[in-house]
Amino acid sequence: MKTRSLFIPVIAFLVLLAAINQSCNDNPATEKLLDLKDEVKKDLTQNLLPYWSARVSDNQRGGFYGRVDASDSVHADAERGGVVNSRILWTYSAAFRILGDSAYLRMADRANDYITSHFIDREYGGAYRSVTADGEPRDTRKQIYIQSFFMYGFSEYFRATGDSSALTEARNIYNLIEKYAFDTVSNGYFEVYTRNWKRVRDRLIGEKSFSEEKTMNTHLHLLESYTSLYRIWADPVLKEKLRNLISIFLEKIIDNERYHLISFMERDWKKTSNSDSYGHDIEASWLLCEAAHVLGDNELEKRVREVSLMIADAAAEGLWRDGSMATEKDLATGHKGTRRSWWEQSETIVGYLNAYQITGYPKYLDYATGCWDYVKDHFIDKKNGGWFSYINGDGTPGNGDKAGFWICPYHNGRMALEVIERVTE
Repeated sequence: MKTRSLFIPVIAFLVLLAAINQSCNDNPATEKLLDLKDEVKKDLTQNLLPYWSARVSDNQRGGFYGRVDASDSVHADAERGGVVNSRILWTYSAAFRILGDSAYLRMADRANDYITSHFIDREYGGAYRSVTADGEPRDTRKQIYIQSFFMYGFSEYFRATGDSSALTEARNIYNLIEKYAFDTVSNGYFEVYTRNWKRVRDRLIGEKSFSEEKTMNTHLHLLESYTSLYRIWADPVLKEKLRNLISIFLEKIIDNERYHLISFMERDWKKTSNSDSYGHDIEASWLLCEAAHVLGDNELEKRVREVSLMIADAAAEGLWRDGSMATEKDLATGHKGTRRSWWEQSETIVGYLNAYQITGYPKYLDYATGCWDYVKDHFIDKKNGGWFSYINGDGTPGNGDKAGFWICPYHNGRMALEVIERVTE
């Protein structure tokens, strides 16, 4: 009798489970999500990462070539930028952590070894902006934007491998940023320093004048790197610094009437820029959610999610009918540039997938999958591998490098990894 009484509920449970599975399989949204996951994973593992591993690795001098142009020609003597090297470290570390392929670990180790041997300034601390093809310091300025990416890369490498030296490197950079770059008068962070950490007013990420002392772009990447570091090092001071960065966005950088981000500001946060950057808008919409979630403050996370959706809706005006995302809009003329960039499409996919997860609204999933459809048709180089960096308004590939100072496998690689993790969860 006992056996029979247990048998009936088990059968009922299995029938219910089968019904649930069938319901999921019949759900168009579920099918869209699973197709998106499968397709981005295939591109990541069979195209993007293999391309960078084979084409950009320098097996003679070590590390990675500084430039591969639009025709896939390697420029072996090109300078090697801190942006691309630190982002390579992050990408392969995250790929190994999520996918478990030892080939990705070897690439992450390669990036970590090269960075610690050539980019880290052992005399003054921090990382150089670039080195020569032979690994000698070239641009020794300490740009906070780039320091944030080295912190980001080291944090993810520690998360993937448990290598304590990477955590030490990340913490060292964090301490230098707080010591030298934090504005104790007006809050926020300054931009550029000499090798020995004397502040200079060099304009390196689009500033138009010396009065533009605060940039959205640097603060956005400090937000992601502080989030990544706090995830592995729950320091109470870092916690408040991360909370402060979220507040800076909510109170200073987000235009609370239009919900676009303000790109450039004076020291006291007075707006100076006159354009909307759609890619940064949608990227910030999900990075803010990630930061608030990692911080563990439920009330703040609720507020950030509400703001995130308003940013996502504002950014949607940059979507073209073909599903792609425009770069920016000139507010004085209303003109939107027609050239599409690889990184903006990648952030569009993650940002609207995040909005869909928050709300369940089909339009957001449509935005994400529509943009991926455009990427599949235009950005993926089906002949030579990898991605094109730009697509002209007529849909043809531009002349941008496929690997270079700013061009890396991070935005598109991170997009694929975010989709894989989010849909799996």
